[in-house]
Amino acid sequence: MRKVILLLCLCHAASAMTHSLKYFFTASTGVQNFPEFVSVGLVDEFEISHYDSNTRREEPKQDWMSNVTEENPQYWERETEFCKGKQQAFKVNLEVAKKRFNQTGDVHIVQRMYGCEWDDVTEEVKGYFQDGYDGEDFISLDLETETWVAPKLQAVITKHKWDNEKAEIARLKHYLTQICPEWVKKYVNYGRSVLLRTELPSVSLLQKTPSSPVSCHATGFYPDRATLFWRKDGEDLHEDVDHGEILPNHDGTFQMSADLKLSSVPPEDWRRYDCVFQLSGVKDDLVTRLDKAVIRTNRAVNNAEVLEELNPGS
Repeated sequence: MRKVILLLCLCHAASAMTHSLKYFFTASTGVQNFPEFVSVGLVDEFEISHYDSNTRREEPKQDWMSNVTEENPQYWERETEFCKGKQQAFKVNLEVAKKRFNQTGDVHIVQRMYGCEWDDVTEEVKGYFQDGYDGEDFISLDLETETWVAPKLQAVITKHKWDNEKAEIARLKHYLTQICPEWVKKYVNYGRSVLLRTELPSVSLLQKTPSSPVSCHATGFYPDRATLFWRKDGEDLHEDVDHGEILPNHDGTFQMSADLKLSSVPPEDWRRYDCVFQLSGVKDDLVTRLDKAVIRTNRAVNNAEVLEELNPGS
């Protein structure tokens, strides 16, 4: 009975998904051909809104974001005014930072990133709010202690000042842990056809040279909650396997690889190996049997290019 319950729990956990809402503010000086202030909003890494100091208007970046005006007709006007205010505030912040670091001209950048993540099964919420200067952390909010963390000596003055603003800390915590997750739910509902979709990948076996590991490469899947592994005789392999990270594609999908070292495996045993891809929310696995006939190699690609040059009209 315990095994059955465990399996049910694992299947339930596999279908969970964490959604996120992030905002990035960037104020700069001395950067050619780049607006002095830019604001970008992201839901699950999809850009949903954009404002910059050239257009001075907040605009949607996804078709489904037009749904937000059904409940909030003045949404874009309100967001535009909010960003205009932040543009002025960050211009001041940039000058303050330059004085703190005893700097004058040249290129300097102030950035802020804040938002939250929400698990659609456990309802767990994680909020974050942090500022950076010239590519390094400057100050961040610790929601547990409700205090500010200053990794830079130049930020200690700001930390002491902001630590004393208890009402503002409480407001930020309420936004990051209560209001932000509610907006995540709304945005995910608006874009459910995109954000809640599942796309299976194409899976290929790749090998640079006959002595190189065989790479099982899956690309074009969505969401990024996926696993890719090798097995032998139906059992998961842990030795002689290198797992790569999940990486984004330009079209919003993802890719990943798992390399299998076969230097000590005789060719007659290859049929005992499979590459398995599993995607959250999809019941069936994608299984690719290890077969030398389907492996794509650099040599095969080069030969194809040579043949094309010899037969340009084919």
